[in-house]
Amino acid sequence: MGQKEQVLVKGNILLRRAGVLSVVLLLKIGTAASAQELLENDPDSALALTLSQFEGSFITLQDAKSEAMKYATSVQEAKAALKAAAGAHRKEKGAFDPELFAEGEKSKVRQPTASRFAGATVLENEQVTGSAGLRLKSPIGTKLEVSLNTAKIETNDTFAVLNPRHNNFGKVEISQPLLSGFGPGAAADLSSARRELEAARARYADAVLSLNAEVEQTYWDLYAAERDLAVQILIRDRAAAFLRETELKAAVGRVGPNQVANARVFLAEQEQAVLDREESLDKISDELATLLGRRAASMRYRPSDQPPSDFPVEDPDSLVERAVEENRNLKVAEKNWAAARALAKGAGWNALPKLDLYGILGAPGLSGSDSLGGPFNGNADRAWTQVFQRDYPTWNVGFRFSLPIGLRSGLGERQRLRGEAEQAYLRYVAARRSLEENVRASHRELLHAKKRLEAARSGVEASAEQVRIGMLEYQVGRTTAFELVRLSADLATAQQRYSQALVRAAKAAAELKKLTTSEIETRNQN
Repeated sequence: MGQKEQVLVKGNILLRRAGVLSVVLLLKIGTAASAQELLENDPDSALALTLSQFEGSFITLQDAKSEAMKYATSVQEAKAALKAAAGAHRKEKGAFDPELFAEGEKSKVRQPTASRFAGATVLENEQVTGSAGLRLKSPIGTKLEVSLNTAKIETNDTFAVLNPRHNNFGKVEISQPLLSGFGPGAAADLSSARRELEAARARYADAVLSLNAEVEQTYWDLYAAERDLAVQILIRDRAAAFLRETELKAAVGRVGPNQVANARVFLAEQEQAVLDREESLDKISDELATLLGRRAASMRYRPSDQPPSDFPVEDPDSLVERAVEENRNLKVAEKNWAAARALAKGAGWNALPKLDLYGILGAPGLSGSDSLGGPFNGNADRAWTQVFQRDYPTWNVGFRFSLPIGLRSGLGERQRLRGEAEQAYLRYVAARRSLEENVRASHRELLHAKKRLEAARSGVEASAEQVRIGMLEYQVGRTTAFELVRLSADLATAQQRYSQALVRAAKAAAELKKLTTSEIETRNQN
């Protein structure tokens, strides 16, 4: 090769190297700009461009709560249970409502006779009877019955003085249990149904509060997942740029093939992480859609609200006290305990022997067609007049007593219901202890929220600074691609921790609202 040709070859090599170095310089500038973007004080603004490219249907937290309240099965189920409990309570109250009753019957009997004094060879008796009145039972077991009874009898008996004959009778009967069936024994089912209705109301209120808390927590999870995906996409894009830069450096002999391999491994890991984050985001969006009862109009739901970052924190003891007084789930356990106590108390009375006192006041009346004009000659009205004027008063007083040998049935039922009452009490105690634990845990979350957010923000800034310094050192050959990959992974972790810190306090506030049945004021920090 001549001297002129050698000069041309060397010139081409220098031109190619200059072009490669120009490309490397441009990539350095672009990469430094990406790193500088991640160094901004507000991490949300650094992700705004990436987030703006996401597809989906925006929804506010309030709209999400309103939609969920319309279609959530948990609330609808609690509402149906409340309806059933109201029906059961109405049924038990109806057991003590006054009851009107009436009976009527007509019969005819033909009976042959062999007696000369039967009045006829074949007796024919036709009878119409009727009874009507009012009965009721009081919540202390008292039974009262007022009735009017009538019977009209027609016969072919020649010896019958009154034909037809009207037998009327009025009666007032009262019965009072003194042992079994008295007081709580009579109204145990009603008392239990009343407490169960109160428990169903509390359960419905708790379902509403729980749904609001669940929607709010899922909403903030969606916010964090969307932000994590945006962070992961930025890290993935930086990994791709880093790989290109490393390949260019390897082309000019500034780094070895192991550096390129490290960059490729890092990019592959970030590509997979993007897919994982996207799947997680879609999963949380599906969870929100399930709560709302409808799918998003476009791809997935997107939160349009920002999580609040400042919360007024009360004294934990006052929060626990208010939660014990107002928490609906604890009210459910308390009312279930009261319902079980009512049944056990009634079973205690009903396990006793049965002893009832009773009294009856009555008055009969008699009238009919008498050919001889006797004292009872007249129509049915005359018999009723005798009843109402009590021309022939009657009365009865007595008692009824029964004693099952061994009392096993009543005592066994009492033992069973007392055991269930003890179980209900222990469930109430466990619910109260768990409530206090959860209130204090949520209180600690809020108490540390601001410090946790500041620490997470500082972590992001420090991690981003490490990446910036690492990029500069890598460009001058003072560090390796492996070390830069590790720093970039640390930055992704710091960004995700910041996302979790943003929503952690908001989720704790939602939980505390549910536990204390109160609203917690929030202030967004701009």
